[in-house]
Amino acid sequence: MLINNLKFAYKTRRAWWYTATSRSRARFARTTLGSFWLGFSNLLSIGTLGIVYGTVFSVQDFRSYFMYLGVGLVIWNTISSSISNSPQLFAHNSSNIKNMNLKPLFYTFEEWSFQLQTFIQSFALVFFVFLFLKFSLLSNFLISSWMPLLNLFIFIYWFPLIVCLISVRFTDIAQLVPIVLQLVFLTSPILYRKESLGELAWITNINFIYKILDSLRISILKGDVNYQDSILILSVNLIGLFFTLKYLDKEAKRLPFLL
Repeated sequence: MLINNLKFAYKTRRAWWYTATSRSRARFARTTLGSFWLGFSNLLSIGTLGIVYGTVFSVQDFRSYFMYLGVGLVIWNTISSSISNSPQLFAHNSSNIKNMNLKPLFYTFEEWSFQLQTFIQSFALVFFVFLFLKFSLLSNFLISSWMPLLNLFIFIYWFPLIVCLISVRFTDIAQLVPIVLQLVFLTSPILYRKESLGELAWITNINFIYKILDSLRISILKGDVNYQDSILILSVNLIGLFFTLKYLDKEAKRLPFLL
């Protein structure tokens, strides 16, 4: 059954990618700048937070700090959005799940595609601006970032999906997710350097979300990749993906009665 679901996802790839694209276009319908607002809003946040936290933490090199903060913030926004939207994914599509002969797997790939498109649109403008500060970012990204980027893309599919499936049975999860995400954000070196945690730096070693974010950020900013860590993260991602798809396959027939 798992193989059949993967075949279904591949056969319907144009459909779920198109519906995700339609959602992206509808979000900025009748605006002049369209999806560029994603990049501009990120640049505005980066500029504001960079000045404030750069001053608070007495940053010496504002240029490198802006890039550190900016890349981390864009990646975090994608992870956070994917997870925070996941508890209501099947609920928002409940009428289609109940009345249409379309596998729930379709809606998971549609949401994943939407998050990918959002990431690409928001990251592209920020990255383009940062190239004026450090042009070597382009070679770093093209040469070193493929595995960390793959880990990010796999993670924002399977982890939100497992949260979604659990939320169908335990609706309180939807209230818990924003709280947990806020705590993860505050305890992750995104707005500040890892060294600022001092003796609490060990927290980052057990923070899987931060591991994914930081490996991609370092590969872009410095061109460095810890392949041992990246392969370990990829292994966890693939195991998570396998069991999550198995769980979805098991729950698919029950979903109409749980929604």
